[in-house]
Amino acid sequence: MEATNFIYLSLLLFSTFFVAINGHIGEFDEVWRRRAQEADEWAQKAYKPDSMNVTFAFAKQTMETVTEIKESRVALNGTRRELRGKRRYDGPCLATNPIDSCWRCQGNWADNRKRLADCAMGFAKGTTGGKDGEIYVVTDNSDDSSNPKPGTLRYGVIQKQPLWIIFARSMNIRLTQELIMQSDKTIDGRGVIVHIANGAGIMLQYVKNVIIHGLRIHDIHVGSGGMIRDAVDHIGQRTQSDGDGISIFGSSNIWVDHVSMRSCYDGLIDAVEGSTAITISNSHFTDHNEVMLFGASDSSSIDQRMQITVAFNHFGKRLIQRMPRCRWGFIHVVNNDYTHWNMYAIGGSQHPIIISQGNRFVAPPNDAFKKEVTKRDYSPESVWKQWPWRSQGDLFMNGAFFVESGDPDWTKKHFELFDGISSAPGDQVTWITRFSGALNCKIGQPC
Repeated sequence: MEATNFIYLSLLLFSTFFVAINGHIGEFDEVWRRRAQEADEWAQKAYKPDSMNVTFAFAKQTMETVTEIKESRVALNGTRRELRGKRRYDGPCLATNPIDSCWRCQGNWADNRKRLADCAMGFAKGTTGGKDGEIYVVTDNSDDSSNPKPGTLRYGVIQKQPLWIIFARSMNIRLTQELIMQSDKTIDGRGVIVHIANGAGIMLQYVKNVIIHGLRIHDIHVGSGGMIRDAVDHIGQRTQSDGDGISIFGSSNIWVDHVSMRSCYDGLIDAVEGSTAITISNSHFTDHNEVMLFGASDSSSIDQRMQITVAFNHFGKRLIQRMPRCRWGFIHVVNNDYTHWNMYAIGGSQHPIIISQGNRFVAPPNDAFKKEVTKRDYSPESVWKQWPWRSQGDLFMNGAFFVESGDPDWTKKHFELFDGISSAPGDQVTWITRFSGALNCKIGQPC
């Protein structure tokens, strides 16, 4: 009996490991091997060993935007978010951070949608999505994972050429299985209200150059797996999916902007297996336990090349932990509003570099044991105290505190690693993140 149990456990562990390294690909055929090799080459090119030039350019834009906000306080008085939540804003269009100021508040935005492709910042700077392709209009909210119909979202994302995908009307899309995307795509939900809900989530696996903007993603379930079409010329066997809202696996130049996410089975956004050149910005997260996972395993050293910017987001009501939780890699957490957590906000293991700048951290009000922003796993203090986790210009409220580690002068010595986003002061965060989440843009009006 003990031998039988050992064999069963060994098979279970092997199958779990196989799924982890192959990302739910049931048959790792020649097509997937080629994609994985190409994705590795793209990721190596996307990795930024020296991005100081980007840093200076963005620092200038950030401070110009913050200055404009300060000079417009009279107009902005009605926009302040109290700790209890957002107030509805019905005034003139306001762009309160440098990404939004690149495209928002122009009445003709719907005629010039692709301007958005010039606005990516942080480690995903240069991500253009489907800018070089045609407009594809989703007219049908149905979903067939093995034989998608023209006009559906799945039919658009499996095309091999660049496409800028928009929606003919507001719609709810229930994905029957995970939505496996091809490279060079933009999913643009502006002008309508699009819910990806009550089904499977979005999978970016071994792809590059993808923008996801303006979607409401929630109530995502585990996909059962089976034969799923992942390209116009390929269909393959998939195992059960994790139930992430957005899963980024071995991919690079990914920009997620102005999404609203909640209540997914596993993570809201996970990035693993050497994914890099990622920016998650202007988004609103609520009602979830494990929000973001960057790096799936302490043994997956390929994530050393992971570079992710988390900027201008609102981590809101009924969140618990992992905002994000990091392994390996370099994570820049800048000008986010953390108004809720129930365990911790930022955590990690396996010596990630975490630079927290200009964020606002509001600790839970009535629990002295939940005031710490940070959490480190699987290492004694003698080890983790060497990890570069630095807090600069953060605002701490309700007794919140950030336990720093590593060289106090680390950021001064390693300017070459930054992503080009220089933070505004933490007390400006409520203004900067005022319009986080999917926007209610109307065609013909400033967004």
